[in-house]
Amino acid sequence: MSEPTEPTPQAVARSGLDGWPAAVEPLAVPVFDAHTHLDAMAQRAGLDASAEFVAAVMTAAASAGVARAITVGDTVGASQWCVAAAHQHAGVYAAVAVHPTEVAGLDEFGYAELERLAADPRVVAVGETGLDYYWERTEPAAQQHHFRRHIDLAKRVGKPLMIHDRDAHADVLRLLREEGAPDLVVFHAFSGDAAMARECVAAGYVLSFPGVVTFGNAPALREAAALVPPEQLLVETDAPFLTPHPLRGRPNAPHLLPLTVRGLAAAAGHDLDELCAHITANGARIFGLPTE
Repeated sequence: MSEPTEPTPQAVARSGLDGWPAAVEPLAVPVFDAHTHLDAMAQRAGLDASAEFVAAVMTAAASAGVARAITVGDTVGASQWCVAAAHQHAGVYAAVAVHPTEVAGLDEFGYAELERLAADPRVVAVGETGLDYYWERTEPAAQQHHFRRHIDLAKRVGKPLMIHDRDAHADVLRLLREEGAPDLVVFHAFSGDAAMARECVAAGYVLSFPGVVTFGNAPALREAAALVPPEQLLVETDAPFLTPHPLRGRPNAPHLLPLTVRGLAAAAGHDLDELCAHITANGARIFGLPTE
């Protein structure tokens, strides 16, 4: 794979980002997007998930004060794409795993490929993995089996575990206790209440908040965010999903992350610039991302 490169004017010209909401007020202190799906962004727009598309997305993000992004795999194939994208752009890093609703058919060959990918230096986490009891696509027992396998993989390769948890809080926490959590655990798109936030904070887990924290119907999530020390906070887009207010319902993108950062700062009672500095420092500590 080639070395990471910076976006080119040609990439910006071929961006295909006209269908996304316009740029928002940029952040004065840069942050990073802890969880996004650059391939799904392109797919949702009916575009090719090309190196040029990724470069354009990241150019738009940089203009908003979002310096880097972790693009996250949800199948073996998507994980391979994420690693390739990370090698094609200096601001992109990858996480590799199979989503709990996609584990049907995941076999030893799949796990061997995930382990190979996870060893890549541009891969900064094993994820997204976990449990999803909202969608009735995969039996809970199968999800739990594969979640245990992913926990083991994260520990063996020595990289953070990035968790997907939807309507499965108790079982996710139980399996982490039973298997022994990796040194670094990140709850992607944290959706628990204040009690769960306290338990996660006490365990040393990191909680990443999406655009939902800005929704008018999410006061419990804002209450949870207010309990998390800044050293255990991250922000994410989960693009193209979970677009923050006032753009809810539109496709999400890393350049819209400032809306979520501002919402999180208000919910948690943090100064905006100080929160941004904490998020950047957390990225360096958790994922080894550069701070400049």
